[in-house]
Amino acid sequence: MSRLREERLARSLKPFLARGSRTPRCPACRVPVSHCLCAWRPRIEAESGVCLLMHDIEPLKPTNTGWLIADVVADTSAFGWSRTAVDARLLALLDDPRWQPCVVFPGEYAAPPRVVNEVRRETGRRPLFILLDATWTEARKMFRKSPYLDDLPVLGLQPEQLSRYRLRRSKRDDHLCTAEVAALCLELAGDRRAGEALDAYLDVFTDHYLAAKRGRPVDFDDEVHRRLQAFL
Repeated sequence: MSRLREERLARSLKPFLARGSRTPRCPACRVPVSHCLCAWRPRIEAESGVCLLMHDIEPLKPTNTGWLIADVVADTSAFGWSRTAVDARLLALLDDPRWQPCVVFPGEYAAPPRVVNEVRRETGRRPLFILLDATWTEARKMFRKSPYLDDLPVLGLQPEQLSRYRLRRSKRDDHLCTAEVAALCLELAGDRRAGEALDAYLDVFTDHYLAAKRGRPVDFDDEVHRRLQAFL
């Protein structure tokens, strides 16, 4: 993730100024230094891997939750998306026989034969979840215009819960943020503890971010921190 962010910054013709960009931020967790999250970062062993295919400025946004996935799941890769080019490192990952890749996207947008509703484990191969990290409009474009993904199965999630993410607005509550999607995938693959840790980490990240934004201290003994404590 850090590599991708530096590569994107190097291509910028002008500085990327996110809201609150004048506030000093921790370079590791992207949260204002006064509310640093680093001491709460879990690292849980997981059989699954995650591949983030990120639209243009997503790596620069402090509210991007792909960073949280990389903090929790050791085997997380991140690549920038382009309509006209594809990173050779991404193609090599998709062809690696150690991994069993699938694209995570609503099944209604894929041809029925591609759609699966469960994680099918093949002997000797580990699940690799490809997540399109973008706004919903951008993600649909990425799904349509990435021919190197066309032969991969599509995991169509049907989450029962509504999104809890509070740092960006969406017109639909059933559009989950990237970390929420990853947590559901991990649980489907049998990496339940990693999925639960990621869910708890997302809640603590949101709490720290909003506390900094609103100028209030963090309550380290509240419910969300106590839940994450079990994974540290």
